[in-house]
Amino acid sequence: MSVSQNTVAEIEGLFSEWNKALVSGDPDKVVRLYATNAILLPTLSNKPRTNHAEIRDYFAKTFMPRGPSGKIVKAHVRIFADVAICSGVFDFTFNDQSAAQVRKSFVYRWNGEEWLIIEHHSSLMPEQPVA
Repeated sequence: MSVSQNTVAEIEGLFSEWNKALVSGDPDKVVRLYATNAILLPTLSNKPRTNHAEIRDYFAKTFMPRGPSGKIVKAHVRIFADVAICSGVFDFTFNDQSAAQVRKSFVYRWNGEEWLIIEHHSSLMPEQPVA
């Protein structure tokens, strides 16, 4: 089965949906995008989050208070039946005018009605950009 460009665009668009929820300031809107058994390996915490309560806590107390907004720099999408992976480099800006470039991997699963995040890994880029 070949993957249509519409499906690839749909998977890339899921980041936009996630970012809109993030920018809303409402952690419940973000958590709704995750499956109940999702795993989050967050950018600003060493603790893996393995349920909705822990994922909500991270966004509500650690990440969202900084006022983040992200955009895709480069994304790679792969789709395997009911699982899709979007990995790449993303830029984030914050309310205090700081910025960060991160690596992210979102793994989604189609539940018959919608794509939900089942695995999300995010980490700061380990090397400074070469000027």
